[in-house]
Amino acid sequence: MAKPGTSASDEGEGPGKAPAKRVVPKQETKALAARVTKFKRGPEIATKRIKDKKLRGQLRHSEKLVEEAAISAAKTEQWLLPEEAGSLQAEGMERTYRFKQEDLVEAVDVTTAQKAFDLQLPELGPYSVDYTSNGKHMVMGGAKGHLAVLEWSTKHLVTELQVKETVRAVTFLHNEKFFAAAQKKYVFIYDKRGLEVHCLREHLEVHAMQFLPHHFLLATVGKPGVLIYQDTSTGQTVAECKTKLGRCATMAQNPNNGTLNLGHANGVVTVWSPNMSQPLARLLSHRGPVTAAAVDGEGRYLVTAGLDCQCRVWDVRTFKPVHSYFTAAPAVSLDVSQRGLLAVAYSGRVQIWKDAMREKQQSPFMTHSLPPGSKAQSVAFCPYEDVLGVGHSGGMASLLVPGAGEPNFDSFVANPFISAKQRREQEVHQLLDKLPPETIMLNPDAIGVIKSDPKEVQREKRLEQMEAELAARRQKRDKNEDKTKMKGKNKQSKRHRKKQQNVVDDKKYKILMDEKRRRDAAKNAGQGDVPDDAPVALRRFYKSR
Repeated sequence: MAKPGTSASDEGEGPGKAPAKRVVPKQETKALAARVTKFKRGPEIATKRIKDKKLRGQLRHSEKLVEEAAISAAKTEQWLLPEEAGSLQAEGMERTYRFKQEDLVEAVDVTTAQKAFDLQLPELGPYSVDYTSNGKHMVMGGAKGHLAVLEWSTKHLVTELQVKETVRAVTFLHNEKFFAAAQKKYVFIYDKRGLEVHCLREHLEVHAMQFLPHHFLLATVGKPGVLIYQDTSTGQTVAECKTKLGRCATMAQNPNNGTLNLGHANGVVTVWSPNMSQPLARLLSHRGPVTAAAVDGEGRYLVTAGLDCQCRVWDVRTFKPVHSYFTAAPAVSLDVSQRGLLAVAYSGRVQIWKDAMREKQQSPFMTHSLPPGSKAQSVAFCPYEDVLGVGHSGGMASLLVPGAGEPNFDSFVANPFISAKQRREQEVHQLLDKLPPETIMLNPDAIGVIKSDPKEVQREKRLEQMEAELAARRQKRDKNEDKTKMKGKNKQSKRHRKKQQNVVDDKKYKILMDEKRRRDAAKNAGQGDVPDDAPVALRRFYKSR
C-alpha cells in the first residue's frame, strides 16, 4: 500500500501488481464535502429503527443513490465552476460594516484594487448609472445633460456627449452598442459613437425606464402616469397602460417573469404586464410615497422603500411582508446583486445588507459614506463582479463589495470577453430566441401547460361519457337479442365445401376452355375463306358463298 505523499509511479507499478490508489489530501476531501452538502436534499433517513426488512433495504438503496448523485454533482461543479465567490470576514470584536474601502484596497490584489475609484464631477450631477448584462461597460447620465459610456474596469472612455438638457434616467439596450436616455421631454436612443439614432416621441417626460432583454421591450413611465412598452427590434408600440395614479418615478423589473413593479405616491405598488390594461396585483406597501423598489434575481422577494423611512421585504408569491428595516433617511435607490446582497442608498450613505431578505439581520454587511456634500442618486451592482456603482451629486463611485457578483459566467448567456464576431452571432441568436409579450405573466410556469376545465365542467363531461357508454352497451345488447340464429351454420362439412370453392380443378379448367373454343367457332361460322394476310378489321366483309 502506498504511503502518504507517494504517487503511483513510486510503488504499485511493477509486473503483477495492481496500480495503487491516489491518496487524496485532506484539504480536497473537506472542500468536496462542503460542496456535497449543498446538493443534499436534507437529513438522511434513520433506517435502523425500521423493522420491515424490505422497506429498510429500499430506503438504504435510495439514500445511496442520492448520495452518489450529490457527489457526482459536486465533482462536476468543482471542474466546471472553479471560481469561488468572494467573502469578507471579521476577526474577534471587529465588525465588517466598519471596514472602509481604503482597507479593502490595501488587502486585495492590484487588479481588484483598480476597480475601486471615484469620479469627481460635481458640476454635472447627480448621476444615474447602469451596466451591461456581461458587466463590461457602464453608462452614466448626469442630470445636467452629461452622457458617457466607458469600459469601467480599464477606465477607457468609449463615448461622451453633452445633450444640454435634463437627463433623468439611462439604460443599456440588448448590448453596449445602444443605450436610451430619458431627457427633458422625450426618450432618445444613441449608439456607441454618441450619435442619435431614434427619438421616441410617444414617451413623454419619462422618470424611470427598464429594458426587458428576453422580450426586446423598452418600458417607460413618468409624469403622465402611462406605462408604455416599445419593441426595440421592430419599433412598434406594444402596449400603453394608464396607471391612473398620477406621476410615477419608481420602476423595478422582475427578471423571473418579466413583470414590472411600479411605486406610486399613495404608497401602492402595482404589478403590470403588457397583456392587460389593469394591474395584475396591487400592494399597499408604505404610508407615504414609494421612493425605490428592487426584485432579487430569482423573483421571490420584492424590496420597497418609502418616505416613511422604512425598507420592507415582501414575498412575491404571497405578497405578504417578510422583514422590515429602518433607514435614517428615505432611501432613493435599491438594488439586489446576483448573490442576493441588497444595496440601500439614502442621503450621503450607502448600506449593503447580506441575507437581508431571507432572514432578519441586525446590522448591515458594509457601509460607505460619500464625499461631504454629496447625495446618492442611484446604485447598481455590476454583473459577475464584486463591484457596486453609486451615482451621486458629486459624480460616480465604484465600491468593492466582496461576494456580490457571480464568480462563474456562462459564455452563451453573458461573456465579458466577447469578440466582435461573437457579439454579432449573439445578437442574431437573441433575436431568434425573442419571447413574445404574451409570455409576461405572474406565473411563468403556466406557459406550455394545458389549462384544466373547472370541476363542474369536468363532472358534467364525466356524466355525459358514462351515459354514452351505457347507451352503446344497451343498443348492442338489443341487437344481439334480435339476431336470428341458424343451426348447422358452422358444421365441418359446410366449412369443407367453402374451402373447395376456392380450389381450381384441372378438369373444370379444361371444360371451360372447350366451351370457349366452341363459342368462337360458332361466331366465325358465317364467314367464308379468309386470306391469312387479310387485316382483322376487314375480315367481316368476307361472306360465305
